[in-house]
Amino acid sequence: MKKGNGKTQANRMPHAATLWIALALVALNVFIYAPVWSYEFVSWDDPLYVRDNAEVSPGITWHGVVWAFTTGHAANWHPLTWLSHMLDVQLYGVAAGPHHVTNVLLHIANTLLLFGVLRRMTRATGASVFVTALFGVHPMHVESVAWISERKDVLSTLFWTLTLWAYVAYARQPRWGRYLSVIALFAFGLMAKPMLVTLPFLLLLLDIWPLRRVRLERGQRDIWLRLAREKLPLFALAILASVVTVVVQSRGGTVAGLEAYSWSLRAANAPVSYAAYIAKTVWPARLAPFYPYGTMPAWWVAGSTLALIGVCIVTIRAAARRPYLLVGWFWFLAALTPVIGLIQVGDQARADRYTYVPLVGVFIIAAWGIPDLLAKRVVSHGAYCAAAGVVVCVLAIAARGQVRHWENSFVLWQHTVDVTAGNYLAHTNLGFALAGRGQDDQAMAHFKEAIRIKPDFAEAHNALGVALVKQGQVSEAMPHYLEALRIKPSYAEPHSNLGMVLAGQGRTGEAIIEFLEALRIDPSKAEIHYNLGFALADQGRVNEAIDQYNEALRLNPALAEVHSKMGDAFSLQGKFSEAVDQYNQALKIKPDLVEAHNNLAVALMNHGRDDEALAHFTEALRINPRFADAHNNLGIALADRGQYDEAIAHFREAIRIRPNYKQAQDNLEVALATKRGQ
Repeated sequence: MKKGNGKTQANRMPHAATLWIALALVALNVFIYAPVWSYEFVSWDDPLYVRDNAEVSPGITWHGVVWAFTTGHAANWHPLTWLSHMLDVQLYGVAAGPHHVTNVLLHIANTLLLFGVLRRMTRATGASVFVTALFGVHPMHVESVAWISERKDVLSTLFWTLTLWAYVAYARQPRWGRYLSVIALFAFGLMAKPMLVTLPFLLLLLDIWPLRRVRLERGQRDIWLRLAREKLPLFALAILASVVTVVVQSRGGTVAGLEAYSWSLRAANAPVSYAAYIAKTVWPARLAPFYPYGTMPAWWVAGSTLALIGVCIVTIRAAARRPYLLVGWFWFLAALTPVIGLIQVGDQARADRYTYVPLVGVFIIAAWGIPDLLAKRVVSHGAYCAAAGVVVCVLAIAARGQVRHWENSFVLWQHTVDVTAGNYLAHTNLGFALAGRGQDDQAMAHFKEAIRIKPDFAEAHNALGVALVKQGQVSEAMPHYLEALRIKPSYAEPHSNLGMVLAGQGRTGEAIIEFLEALRIDPSKAEIHYNLGFALADQGRVNEAIDQYNEALRLNPALAEVHSKMGDAFSLQGKFSEAVDQYNQALKIKPDLVEAHNNLAVALMNHGRDDEALAHFTEALRINPRFADAHNNLGIALADRGQYDEAIAHFREAIRIRPNYKQAQDNLEVALATKRGQ
């Protein structure tokens, strides 16, 4: 009886240990990422992906599903990522906190699945826990989790880990059903982020170790050929995904040409980036979302190249006795290959987010290699565990510190400016964040610094132009808009901003030409449709203006100003009922939109709803006591009710605010004459 009880407890212990390990991994990630619940969207891609995306913001719709599978929006084809953002909106609305939490939950799922599949392949619980803990807590992975727009990283990795699970099951008991599940899960991963294209090669590495389906010795040629043939469908999917990605990114204008980054520069940057990733893995300090290309001394390039070659030679020579070295090292090299910069997408030299899957290879080397290295020394199991625990805890604390930098756009880009040099993108984005806070002088200083660092950075010229216009320096702004268009003719925003300046100068016809060109380049910008509508209305082309307002609202229904201008257009057509509906929509979105209160009141007066009109005139003046038009209109409403004293007071206030206000002067004279005649 005692013997039987002992067996029962022994069988249960692994399950209990597994549960405690899983809970510890979850607790570590909760400790690191708990603050993101209160974080905001950041200005970098989050508006493009979620906040201002007209296809995502309605949630899950049939039209949205079709769009997700057919669009190249944001210069990417990743339909499952789009669908995941839509699902978040369906469940939580467009609020940043829950979207952050989804990323964290996916990261936790990836961590637990990685532990499970490693232990299943290697049967080494301790080493598997160490690899997984490093994956879960490493500061280099914070960007993939704390940045909402990097949902594609954590989502694609979910399918990557599931593919590994399915592959292990297939490798041990080959069956068609299991093989098809491998293909399907890999396809889903590619539809979340095509960086997974190297997975078939990684599976070949796993065949060497720990699955041991092939040995690194002579006489294995037929086995190698069989394993390669087995993965041909996976390689075919990878090639197809690569072609689609290159086509979509080329059409999206994100693939840089040789005039921007020469082959020699790219070839030099690749080994330096590999070395930099290793250095940041060992010492994850001064991490940033964007690392610009900088000067690379020849000795950096030569030293990095020789170091990479040296490690390759060592791991190959040691492969017979320590195959995990070969697998881990070539896992790291191969998984980074699509983003190492030989095909340059974007302007970054490297990015922390690219290491989310590749660093697993480095962690494998550490988890199995350190005990091997110290095998001849007398080191107790407890000492190993304690040292590993200290490393994981230190990294977790560092990761939580890194998470803080993603709180909002200002914090993120201020940190980036602080820890990088010559970062023109960080200065530009920090300028945007400061401008959003009303700190225009500081914003302009950062835009100018970005231009000093990179004179051909069109975005900084455009941003500086906007800042100058806000300060009334229109003549100084115009050259910056024109320079932005000279550098980047296919840049929609400077065309639109130039149109706004021209419209403000009364050159409405020229403004319309600029707005139309902006929409030809990028018809997805609601604000440009709104600007064009405003200009068309100014020319009396009210029906065309309404069409543009409708398109702007289709793209972004939350633009209160567009609803308000739509109300103005309907009022011009005498459609006061429709105008009232639009003004009410505007005020529902933005209750303090003073023009909407004033114009709604005018429309209500035309409907004979004077009491409601008076309430909205009063509210407009509460929000802005110096709103001359509202004083004049309220005076008219009061005069119609025979309240001449109050009416006269409002006419006089309108004239005091705007001394040359002819309509208010005429209304005052009429009110005074009428009062005298009573």
